Amino acid sequence: MIRLLMGVAALALPAAAMAQEEEFFEEPPCILGTSLPRDVIIVNGSGVLSRPASDAVQNAAILTDVAPGFGARVENRLRDEAGLVQFRRSDGRSAHPTSQGITLRGLGGNASARALVTLDGVPQADPFGGWVAWSAYDAINLGGIIVTRGGGSGVDGPGALAGTVGLYSEMTDGAEASLAYGSRNSWDTSASVGSAIGNGQVSVDGRYSRGDGFVPVAKGQRGSVDRAAPYEQGGLGLRLRFDAGDNSRIEASVRGFSDRRDRGTDFTQSKFDGIDASLRFIHDGEAQWLALGYVQLRDFESGFASVAAGRNSVAPALFQRVPATGLGARFEFRPAFDGSNPLRVGVDWRRTVGRTEEDFFFTSLIPGRHRFAGGSSDTVGAFAEWTSGDRFSDFLWTLSGRVDRWWLGEGYRLERNIAGPVITDLRFASRQGWEGSGRAGIRWASDAFSLRAAAYRGWRLPTLNELYRPFRVGAEVTAANAALEPERLWGGEVGADWDSGDTKLSATLFVNHLTNAIANVTLAPNLNQRENLDAIDSKGVEISAEQRIGPATLRATYAFTDAKVDASGAALGLDGRRPAQIAKHGGSVSLRSNTGGPFGGFATLRYIGKQNEDDLGLLALDDALTLDAGLSWRFSDAVSIEARGENIFDEMVPAAISSSGIVERATPRTLWVGARLSF
Repeated sequence: MIRLLMGVAALALPAAAMAQEEEFFEEPPCILGTSLPRDVIIVNGSGVLSRPASDAVQNAAILTDVAPGFGARVENRLRDEAGLVQFRRSDGRSAHPTSQGITLRGLGGNASARALVTLDGVPQADPFGGWVAWSAYDAINLGGIIVTRGGGSGVDGPGALAGTVGLYSEMTDGAEASLAYGSRNSWDTSASVGSAIGNGQVSVDGRYSRGDGFVPVAKGQRGSVDRAAPYEQGGLGLRLRFDAGDNSRIEASVRGFSDRRDRGTDFTQSKFDGIDASLRFIHDGEAQWLALGYVQLRDFESGFASVAAGRNSVAPALFQRVPATGLGARFEFRPAFDGSNPLRVGVDWRRTVGRTEEDFFFTSLIPGRHRFAGGSSDTVGAFAEWTSGDRFSDFLWTLSGRVDRWWLGEGYRLERNIAGPVITDLRFASRQGWEGSGRAGIRWASDAFSLRAAAYRGWRLPTLNELYRPFRVGAEVTAANAALEPERLWGGEVGADWDSGDTKLSATLFVNHLTNAIANVTLAPNLNQRENLDAIDSKGVEISAEQRIGPATLRATYAFTDAKVDASGAALGLDGRRPAQIAKHGGSVSLRSNTGGPFGGFATLRYIGKQNEDDLGLLALDDALTLDAGLSWRFSDAVSIEARGENIFDEMVPAAISSSGIVERATPRTLWVGARLSF
């Protein structure tokens, strides 16, 4: 915390006037007719969002400055929200793709997301592993992000244990493009073009980025096998939106992405390709309804290496390929009551199918053993939500609930010697069950001041990866566990808010009790297994403050999280310990422009506290304080030039530490310069 406070002075650097004028509609449009939640206000031409009515009784934040290009990344923008934790501190250019889960409120470090990530309402977790492919959003013109803390939303569905991160796309009108060059021979280019077509609109978005990368291993620990880790990523998306009769429309979207990374030694290249498609029919009359169907196709490949002590030689350890498919559908109905739509009822379905195909036990470059492991899961749920009255009334209450039926199909794991007999041939019986979730909240407001409280229950089904796939990192072996039970969360919160226009303050106290928490539990030296812990208990406080100062807006967030493991049996050694990958303190301070003048800028100071790498707390990752900043000059209506920097102080940010003490770092200082065009 001291380091965070000492760095606040650095935020004065880019306070030169500002970027984009915010122009709000007086009344919100009918949001069922778009991809946004009900009661979200669209800022004219910029895609900025305001809070949904049901979110007024819980802690929610609206992130608006999410323009692509110049090295900007969605996952790094989310780091501005204190308490929002990604499994690794490194981003989608250098982290391993399978290590990018996301959670909130100290519910434990896990590569599988415990917060639900959606894009225009479509769940985004990987069908096999539950991690999030952040590079998949490079090919999207995002209008904004809503971060909702706390679980149990019946509308959002399973997986929203810790909250929901809702990404919302924006149709382009005209053409926009950017081109930037950065440190270590990095290039980043993006483009969006959109136009009216008949009685609708079409938009095409694309992005390509590459870089020579940096050496992941910390200086002083490197050997002859360590080198820079290059990356190359790109994506292309097509969206259509057109009228389909009175008060009705059809929205169609298809996008693809390709991600190539390297982990800084031979035999560690990864390839991640995906195609997503969705089709949505919306009726937006007095009574409203929507029907949605979607598909996710994923194909992931990765190599893993064994590095000798002294880091002077490296050999292949494992090659993995993971094909996976996600399918889903949703129907929602909002009947009219006296000219409003306070009730939402609906059903949804999601299916995941995937497997891992692995070659391992290498002799020189030849694998000696092969493994197949995988299965399927289905979830069908029905939900309802009622939000009372007008969003500006003194009292507002919301009540939501859902019931889900889940199935795990027959799982399997087959291991055999490539030139010999079968070693393991296991079949895991199918299972099914019922789960309920819900949320109740109330808010009282008087002028600028309001009080709110909420209680909730949520759940999450184990991923196919957690159930069926064992893995190894160096000498550490982690066994799968096909008997894992769903995670279940009970929680509550109370909060207070002040909003006088130029000044906004918010404070929230929360308590969470997560039973059956899935964790990698140490059973013996170098031997772990995925287990259901008795519980993770987490309590804390979340604070945010925002002040408009002339042409600038100053915003600060802080989260204190006190989380402990409740464990017995084989996991008894974890009892009372802090969960891995969860820091006690985190915060950020941002200064951003908010006018339409020719000059703009921003600065963001982020602090992440010390946290444990492992479940036993034997390996610690030090705290870190970083500064990102940028300046822009728009010298014509169509052209602007920009310069920005990431980790400007070149802070050493530890992202991982191995059992042998080798530290991996996150992004060092990276500088960008480039231009934007708009027509």
